[in-house]
Amino acid sequence: MIRTAALDALPVREAVPALVSALDGHGTAVLCAPPGTGKTTLVPLVLAGLVGGGPRRRVVVAEPRRIAARAAARRMAWLLGEQVGGAVGFTVRGERVAGPNTVVEVVTTGVLLQRLQRDQELTGVDVVILDECHERHLDADTVAAFLLDVRETLRPELRLVAASATTDSAGWARVLGRGSPGGAPVVEAAGVSYPVETVWAPPARPVRPPHGMRVDPAQLTHVASVVRRALTERTGDVLCFLPGVGEIARVAGQLAGVDAEVLQIHGRAPAAVQDAVLSVADHRRVILSTAVAESSLTVPGVRVVVDSGLAREPRMDHARGLGALATVRASRAAGRQRAGRAGREAPGAVYRCWAEAEDGRLAAFPSPEIRIADLAQFALQAACWGDPDATGLALPDAPPAGAMAAAREVLVAVGAVTPAGGVTARGQRMARLGLHPRLARALLDGSAALGGRRAAEVVALIGEEPPREYGDDLAGAWRRARAGGDAYAARWRTEVGRLERAAGATAGARPRTPLGSGAVPDDAAAGLVAALAFPERVAKARGEGIFLMAGGTAAELGDGSPLRSAPWLAVAVADRAPHSASARVRLAAVIDEDTARAAAAHLLSDGEEVHWEDGDLVARAAERLGAIELAVRPLRTPDPALVRAALLDGLRAEGLGLLRWSPDALALRARLGFLHRTLGGAWPDVADDRALLERADDWLEPELSRARRRADLARIDAGQALNRLLPWATGEAARLDELAPERLEVPSGSRIRLDYSAEHGQPVLAVKLQELFGLAQTPRVAGVPVLVHLLSPAGRPAAVTADLASFWQGGYRAVRAELRGRYPKHPWPEDPATAEPTRHTNARLRR
Repeated sequence: MIRTAALDALPVREAVPALVSALDGHGTAVLCAPPGTGKTTLVPLVLAGLVGGGPRRRVVVAEPRRIAARAAARRMAWLLGEQVGGAVGFTVRGERVAGPNTVVEVVTTGVLLQRLQRDQELTGVDVVILDECHERHLDADTVAAFLLDVRETLRPELRLVAASATTDSAGWARVLGRGSPGGAPVVEAAGVSYPVETVWAPPARPVRPPHGMRVDPAQLTHVASVVRRALTERTGDVLCFLPGVGEIARVAGQLAGVDAEVLQIHGRAPAAVQDAVLSVADHRRVILSTAVAESSLTVPGVRVVVDSGLAREPRMDHARGLGALATVRASRAAGRQRAGRAGREAPGAVYRCWAEAEDGRLAAFPSPEIRIADLAQFALQAACWGDPDATGLALPDAPPAGAMAAAREVLVAVGAVTPAGGVTARGQRMARLGLHPRLARALLDGSAALGGRRAAEVVALIGEEPPREYGDDLAGAWRRARAGGDAYAARWRTEVGRLERAAGATAGARPRTPLGSGAVPDDAAAGLVAALAFPERVAKARGEGIFLMAGGTAAELGDGSPLRSAPWLAVAVADRAPHSASARVRLAAVIDEDTARAAAAHLLSDGEEVHWEDGDLVARAAERLGAIELAVRPLRTPDPALVRAALLDGLRAEGLGLLRWSPDALALRARLGFLHRTLGGAWPDVADDRALLERADDWLEPELSRARRRADLARIDAGQALNRLLPWATGEAARLDELAPERLEVPSGSRIRLDYSAEHGQPVLAVKLQELFGLAQTPRVAGVPVLVHLLSPAGRPAAVTADLASFWQGGYRAVRAELRGRYPKHPWPEDPATAEPTRHTNARLRR
């Protein structure tokens, strides 16, 4: 019997007529409705004609999470007075509860993607509702783009609704209404919400910000203390948001002894626990939850929310091929969603575990997954759809070009697409498995080597990382999952069955166990499958628990790991902390070199390596597996072009000081630098090493091409080489001594060397003061007055001037008085402008 009173109490009912009208007129609509209004439960029932008297239609509701899909189906079935599997059913990965009379089916976005790839027309489906589209999961964005393509090309009558609690309604209206002026209609439903008091509860002492997957234990201790405080100060159930399963477990441990039942809700939670959380209880509860409870689920009895302020987002390090979840500060939009859970049924309160001053600095919305995640699976879906570059898809955000290029490289390596981007038959088979392309490759090729069951067991372990207590040894975790009776092992066995069936279905028959595959021990089998999935992560030992992966990144094992003595590893799960050069191994298996070579065959190379290393030229023939050196032998006759390029690299790395620079060569470089600064034109830039190296062909040949090692560079006369850069063709080179003379004759008859080494200054003439007596004007070089350093008879600086005439008239008197007392045997005339220049003492002059 339909629960009419419960349906009538849902606030979204007021917006349903406008939504139906929008769909009748445009075929698409955006529905904005706050949590708890009934958008996920009443709207599908009305559009399906199960309530409200409308025409009967088949409705598919796409949810981002399995737990939300199950909960939504159960709720709708309850409203109809039925069991799930009748008029309302659900399908999630590995589980389907639906029958021939099912009219409303709730599915995950991943399941809907698979259906679209098998049947682009979605035969028999009349309406698709994309729920919680504000979360911007990659699968949801992709499904929306594919459905819009279907509407435009195959089924214009297919109706499409984007529904969310808090969304960018204008953005989604623009996407869903592509080609229509003003976009798709936006229908807003008012919610019934109660006031929620905000309590700012920052830690008393600073805590370390999250990095990678790590959360400061002090932060979790603080969250637990805030939960205890909330239990004391408020009534009702407490819903606490934490970033992941590990943090939930740690906070639960710290809440032992509280006067309430502590429940843990997340995507991996057993069905019984999920049911308990989503049911009304007659006792007080503390529910520790990941983001699954932000908007997808209704948790009855909650009056208090404790928000840790943390969330998990996917991150992809494309340079190292490492993808992982990262702990980040939750956005302000997520904070509003979380706080709203406290005001669903009555006035409530939210305790925010950060300072009010920090709130304004948080990101406004969570990052769309398409901008930050690994795009290999998306790229394969797009290729199967017929749009390898995804340029024709109506996506809310375009995929980054760099991430798509990295994804294409992965797909080519596993044989899923051609180098031009077209999907292969193997790629279509991989896409139907519902796995990341890397895991799909491991399942298909692993099945051929080990049999479908064993390959599926290892792939299921890698696909959903086992609990940390299983350890970092993949083979050991495999044995524990086989024998285990915990919730993870139960989920693992379900996924193994799905993968084994999927692999058989895509092959056209159940996979046959290969002859002799049972002889491969578990350790070797686990390593093979992991290596097939992540060939760039096969790793060779360096010692002390440190390995080098074929992709070029170092990988470290934790202390006490049983894998530390392995000569080779296949790393299945790893992450890298910010600012760390090394990855941390989370899950790996022992392999041998033959397995590494077979799994990563596309990374094998054998060739000449000529490069600058540790201050000299290294020439060798090397066999490599990516960055891993397998075998090396000296190269006696390396390619001269490679040698020359390596020597140039050495000069760039260590500078032109590797050449032989005599004092005359240094002086010539300084003179040419002065002329380039002063006259420019044909006079070359020789001051900058980079500029000189760009013209290596013009001045370092033929000596550079004859060189074979560092010592040969030291034999190249840099001064002789620089002469080749002089402007001989214009005749200006002949004027070098005229324009920038090496020496300058002074009134005493001495020829004094000029110093041109000041990078941006004037040439310097350092000369004894008495040798310039009688010189009225400052000497000039290329029109530039020299900077005269006037020296005492002992050669010590006495004065500096660029204007001799002014010095004789003014500064000379003070200098004369000082020097006359110190050097009485030398002439110190009162009028230096008319005195005879000299290098000698008075006595010498009288002879």
